[in-house]
Amino acid sequence: QVQLVESGGGSVRAGGSLTLSCAASGFTFTHSCMGWVRQTPGKEREGVAAIYAGGGGTFYRDSVEGRFIISRDTAKTTVYLQMNNLNPDDTAIYYCAAATDCGVLSLFASDYTYWGQGTQVTVSS
Repeated sequence: QVQLVESGGGSVRAGGSLTLSCAASGFTFTHSCMGWVRQTPGKEREGVAAIYAGGGGTFYRDSVEGRFIISRDTAKTTVYLQMNNLNPDDTAIYYCAAATDCGVLSLFASDYTYWGQGTQVTVSS
């Protein structure tokens, strides 16, 4: 079955960095689109970055462009989110998500079929 296992969350001060990892299994990784989606209490989930797992093309939310980098290792079927210059507005639970029949890169949570368990990122000022 499809599994997405995230790791790498934690607490940092503003200006710091964290890297999240998502190990994927149970589907053809290189045919998929992978995304990172975050959620804070009382708010809708919002996509922050997406990548074609096969070709490597990427797409970012405006508020993280230039600070976050999404990448993938096809041999390890793992997606990463390197987060730099973090600020308190980035505090959220971050979810890895997969669209296994990928057409167009999307930051809409509804376009993803499979989800990881989430990992907490907390940024203090």
